[in-house]
Amino acid sequence: MKYITFAIPCYNSESYMEHCIETLLSGGEDVEIILVNDGSQDKTKDIANKYAKKYPSIIKAIHKENGGHGSGVNKGLEYATGLYFKVVDSDDLVNEEALQEVLKTIKNLKKNKKLVDMFIVNYVYEKEGKRKKVIRYNKILPENKIFNWEEFGSFKKDKYLLMHSIIYQTDFLKSTGIKLPEHTFYVDNIFAYFPLPKVKTMYYLNVDFYRYYIGREDQSVNEKVMIGRIDQQIFITKTMIEFFNPYDEAKNNKHMIKYLVHYLDAMMMVSTILCQVSGTKENLEKKKELWRFLRIKNKKVYNVCYRSMSGLTKLPRFISVPGYRIARKIYKFN
Repeated sequence: MKYITFAIPCYNSESYMEHCIETLLSGGEDVEIILVNDGSQDKTKDIANKYAKKYPSIIKAIHKENGGHGSGVNKGLEYATGLYFKVVDSDDLVNEEALQEVLKTIKNLKKNKKLVDMFIVNYVYEKEGKRKKVIRYNKILPENKIFNWEEFGSFKKDKYLLMHSIIYQTDFLKSTGIKLPEHTFYVDNIFAYFPLPKVKTMYYLNVDFYRYYIGREDQSVNEKVMIGRIDQQIFITKTMIEFFNPYDEAKNNKHMIKYLVHYLDAMMMVSTILCQVSGTKENLEKKKELWRFLRIKNKKVYNVCYRSMSGLTKLPRFISVPGYRIARKIYKFN
């Protein structure tokens, strides 16, 4: 039995994908690794085929036309046969000891017929030459037990459940009908957000599992790159706003409502400050239009965001941009 399917979307990943694959292979026959070659122009296809041939019972190589990260995730989910489904970017890693702990826990859940919808782990920001930053949830979520939204704690402004920390039960994820947009960056936010209203049970294991590397000049989370792709960031933010109303979807579940709005607030903050940092007339108008969009679509969420950190980013550039620079140093994000 495959307890976890790891989907690795790969695009021109020849320089780092092998290191990623090797860390996952430590799971042995308990894992399934799906390498999705997204129309790469380098040796990614050859590397994927090499691994699939060497480990035929563990690795599948899938080759497709370029469709972007979301398309790779969609294809990985389509072919997934494991009990749980985890996306790992080709330039990231997993901690091998933590992987064994995760597998052990999932096996116990399976044995006791208590599989949860969403399994949560810690992740680590890895930046060359910089101090590592570990994102843990031990003061927010119950540890080593099955829990629901009623036991879900309050998240601080710098913490969220991201694709790096989430492992969905495969059948559950497929049942949500999720399909990520193609040819679009930042779709990981949709992956970490859209299924949540349907999540009933969760389990948090306090291990530093996912190693998220940041720092490459061409990386999608690089500030200059993000400003250049501000239209895509705004598109994802609007998609999340438009998809559902947290107050309707969560109904009387105040804990779920609080978290869903917390995440939207973060998306508004990122989109707004990037427009502010760029300083162009065009992007400053996009910022205004985004806030108008939120106000029209959901006045309750708009009011919450307006009074929070994302609202502060609407202040004049000479205030908001220096504040953002200070926050970058404090929270050590890219």
